Amino acid sequence: MKFHTTILVLLLFPCFLFSQEIELGLVASGFNDPLSIRNAGDDRLFIVEQGGHIKIINSDGSVNNTSFLDIDSKVLSGGERGLLGLAFHPQYASNGYFYVNYTDNNGDTVVSRYTVNPPDANTVSASTEVILLTVTQPNSNHNGGDLAFGNDGYLYIGLGDGGSSGDPGDRAQDLTTLLGKMLRIDVNSSSGGLNYDIPAGNPFPNTQEPNALPEIWAYGLRNPWRFSFDRQTHDLWIGDVGQGQIEEIDMVPLNQAAVNYGWRCYEGNQVYD
Repeated sequence: MKFHTTILVLLLFPCFLFSQEIELGLVASGFNDPLSIRNAGDDRLFIVEQGGHIKIINSDGSVNNTSFLDIDSKVLSGGERGLLGLAFHPQYASNGYFYVNYTDNNGDTVVSRYTVNPPDANTVSASTEVILLTVTQPNSNHNGGDLAFGNDGYLYIGLGDGGSSGDPGDRAQDLTTLLGKMLRIDVNSSSGGLNYDIPAGNPFPNTQEPNALPEIWAYGLRNPWRFSFDRQTHDLWIGDVGQGQIEEIDMVPLNQAAVNYGWRCYEGNQVYD
């Protein structure tokens, strides 16, 4: 993990040499617990509210009175739970597909697809939901929650280690559970009775780990609250929330699979357990 930290410091160093003044300006207001901002390839901004709403900011700064999506009745919100992530399909302009990650009323993680028809509509019916994944959560924290499409066209999903403190179940290192992992799935096809498929290049299961779950792309994560892909290099950057001493930022090339990010053996570059 020391390598990733060093890279970050080197990247930031020129900013200190050539610093500029930055001013904050109000774009829009009136949101309740906004957690994320996404764009669908047009001139609208989509604001994810933890309680279960997605709001639209128009190009003139106005906010639509009616939510783009309202799944308040399906979402258990508070603390680290709620509507946590949003990703638009790369072909959203033609298929109207988008994906959300939320905590359901049982306290479990749900990843679902919704369909907007037509794609430029400002509202979507909650009845269009198709559930892709439901992951049992043993505790109320470390839900992860982010999801994004990589340049490879696959959907990546970040899941925390299942919560409590110190990963007592050692779930982040356990390849038979999805908790504490980065997942990669193919949402453009389906197989095995699932509403998705497993990309051919996913690293598990394999000879060394025959019981590993096939959705797993990487493991050893504590709570990958946010991650994104570099627009030019397509590298994967992960912000992994630390236990108590070290906040971790990890970067790997998109084609580097089966990476073990270290938790709970390490917190950052320090031995934890």
